[in-house]
Amino acid sequence: MNDRLLSFLGLCLRAKKLVTGAEVTVRSVADGKSLLVLYAEDFSGNSLKPVLAAAEKYGVTALMLPRSKEELSLALGKLCGVLSVEDRGFADKLVKLIDAENDTARPE
Repeated sequence: MNDRLLSFLGLCLRAKKLVTGAEVTVRSVADGKSLLVLYAEDFSGNSLKPVLAAAEKYGVTALMLPRSKEELSLALGKLCGVLSVEDRGFADKLVKLIDAENDTARPE
């Protein structure tokens, strides 16, 4: 895997600072553990509504990952489309990686 974003997410998972799944993510946000919510670009809108509502209610940043559920699932070794990052350093690095990727994707 030569994808920095997916590789870094794998590192977060191995460090036990990443939880996956909509219900677990909502619980992480509500418990004050979540510092960043990420969701796949093709994640179901109906499933995403409670996640985004919880993130907004508790002031947690939610970002769309420029990856599909299939790509996330393959990289993390489990089926997932939404995740919660529970470490400030990992969350900050992921935001930088996503921003850098979005900057390079924009035409000049």
